[in-house]
Amino acid sequence: MLKRIHHAAIICSDYAVSKRFYTECLGLRVIAEHYRAERKSYKLDLALPDGSQIELFSFPGAPARPSYPEAQGLRHLAFEVEDIEACCHTLASQGVAVEAIRLDEFTQRRFTFFADPDGLPLELYESAAPAIDAERA
Repeated sequence: MLKRIHHAAIICSDYAVSKRFYTECLGLRVIAEHYRAERKSYKLDLALPDGSQIELFSFPGAPARPSYPEAQGLRHLAFEVEDIEACCHTLASQGVAVEAIRLDEFTQRRFTFFADPDGLPLELYESAAPAIDAERA
C-alpha cells in the first residue's frame, strides 16, 4: 500500500532561476544534480526536512502549462510550515509576491499562495491552528 508522497516533479523554463528559487528562497537542500547531455536537460533532486523531495527538471522548448484560469490536473503544491507569517515575511523580503493569509474554513488552519518563477502555484499551510486569543475566549 501507499505510505506517503516521495516526490513531486517540476519542469522549469529557466534552470538557474528556478534552482536559486527552490534552494535559496525556499531553503530546500540539494541531494543530487545531474546534467543529461543527450537530453540537454538538468535534473536536480531537492529535499525538504521531512525527507520528501522535489525533482526539478529543465527541458529545452517545454511548453508552458496554464495555471490561471485553473486547468485540470495538479492544482498546486503545498508546503507545511510552523509559522506562516514568518515564512511570508521571508519570501517577501526576497522579492516573492505572497497573497494575503487566509483561514481554511474546515480545518481552521491558515494558508496562503505564492508562485515559483514559472507561475506554478505553491501554498504555505500552517501546521497548527492559531491559538485562540484569551480575551476573545
